[in-house]
Amino acid sequence: MKVAGFSSLLRSTGNRGLGARWRSVLLAGCTALVLAGCNGGDGSSPMSKASKSLSPQTLALIDQKGMTKSSPIVVRIFKEEAELEVWKETGGGEYALLKTYPICRWSGELGPKVREGDRQAPEGFYTITPGQMNPNSSYYLAFDLGYPNAYDRALGRSGSNLMVHGDCSSRGCYAMTDEQVQEIFALGRESFFGGQRSFQVQAYPFRMTSDNLVRHRNNPNLAFWKMLKEGSDVFEITKAPPKVDYCGKRYVFNATPTDPGQKLQASVPCPDYTLPEGLAEAVAARQKDANAKIASAGALQPVAPVKTGKDGGMHKVFLAKLENPELSAPGSLPPVVKPPGVDYGVSTTEPAPAESIALANADTVTESAAVPLPIPRPDDAPGGARTAVAAAPASVASNGFFGLFGGSSASEAKPAVAGPTDAKPEAAGTAGAPPVAADAKPAPLPQVAALDAGSNGGFLDSLKNWFGGSTPPAPAAEAEAAADVPMPPARPPVPRQATTPPAPQAVRPQPAPSTVAATPAKPAPGASAPVAPGTATPALRPAVASSGSETLYGTPPTLPGATGILAPGSFSSVQ
Repeated sequence: MKVAGFSSLLRSTGNRGLGARWRSVLLAGCTALVLAGCNGGDGSSPMSKASKSLSPQTLALIDQKGMTKSSPIVVRIFKEEAELEVWKETGGGEYALLKTYPICRWSGELGPKVREGDRQAPEGFYTITPGQMNPNSSYYLAFDLGYPNAYDRALGRSGSNLMVHGDCSSRGCYAMTDEQVQEIFALGRESFFGGQRSFQVQAYPFRMTSDNLVRHRNNPNLAFWKMLKEGSDVFEITKAPPKVDYCGKRYVFNATPTDPGQKLQASVPCPDYTLPEGLAEAVAARQKDANAKIASAGALQPVAPVKTGKDGGMHKVFLAKLENPELSAPGSLPPVVKPPGVDYGVSTTEPAPAESIALANADTVTESAAVPLPIPRPDDAPGGARTAVAAAPASVASNGFFGLFGGSSASEAKPAVAGPTDAKPEAAGTAGAPPVAADAKPAPLPQVAALDAGSNGGFLDSLKNWFGGSTPPAPAAEAEAAADVPMPPARPPVPRQATTPPAPQAVRPQPAPSTVAATPAKPAPGASAPVAPGTATPALRPAVASSGSETLYGTPPTLPGATGILAPGSFSSVQ
């Protein structure tokens, strides 16, 4: 029977005026049918594990603490300590701790669950009804936490099937051993038999003490945890589960709107409300104490890591059993368990590797942790290895220091066999040059005239390697195809001039090239300026001749509109 139908039956029964006693009897009967099915008892039916009786030891403990087998329960969960507590109502109406169960495994980090698939185990206040109990769970037995609640939905959070279950394996859940979850399941079942319509689960990041908030004072979830602490304080002050409501996208506890006509809604601002007498002052005093300790915390007080990097936690009693399988633990473990902090499973029948235990006990786990890593991804896998960069061209070795600054041509710097198509080249300036396509052409340097071939020895050879390295001469057909504008006619041979330079007024001015690092000194009028081979000179002007007996300034013909166009044979491809 589904809970929705059962709730409707209860409402209709209440409308006919039957007393609470009849409703409790009806609730117990329907819950028994839901949880035990037609084949109740401890037999071999599929439902037998869900209907198994509590152990004599647990029944004796219940009696010793002044409780009854069917009295209401509250479940409290603490991530950091990896503990689950079951509290039960005593004969005096207050709740007392019945038992603490070490959690075998929880996943994610400290903090609330935000979206589906983030592996986060939820934090907050959740309500468990009989319909959320799952006797046919793939993880032995389970009950659904009911995430997301109204508060989570108001913040747009998503997720489903977040459980407390067995099998010691978690992907966003709180996992126990099979024996543990069987007893917790039975305690919930018995409370439903006793008339409790639902029980509360309080899931916390850690025990909500002021000292723990001080340790986590740098965590971005601190404001959220302070809000959860209010609910924890209400429970500890009143010794009863708080009435949980939501308004203004926050939790409110034991609140009653001042105007009876107003309702508390999670996505609507909170109306004026009141708390039971004395409760507001007691909660405020605890909050004030926590805030004062956080504000006065000095640099020497330890701060917990914001993110552990361990993907959850495991109680130390189970870690001890992984280290030494001969030790006892509250329940049996599956054949393989994945401890927090490692990315592989370990056998539970033999001692786990020492490094896996060390990482599971560590506060943080870094990427450089010395643990066995998965098999490397193949180069052709999506997001695999980056495209390799070819080794330095031979011109670097042959041209010495200047060769370090001159890149080889595209035909020389061939990248290694490319990896996956989505691999990204390294950015310029990092180790290794960016990969160059096989058909790429060197970028031209603007407004730099060509150097004549034939006498480029000494310094000029080094200078060429500095600015671009040597490149084989391109065929004429390719040179014509590379130019996208008409090319000027070939420069006629320049006859040798007399040693007397032309008059200054006859010199055609040339614009200073943008790529010249420094402007050389102009020759004095009437003086010759030979350039000896191998002589270190400042950066050259355009159209500088390679021979010391030729003119410094020439007047090559220029096509209209072709000013500044780089012709083949420039610095980027000199010979």
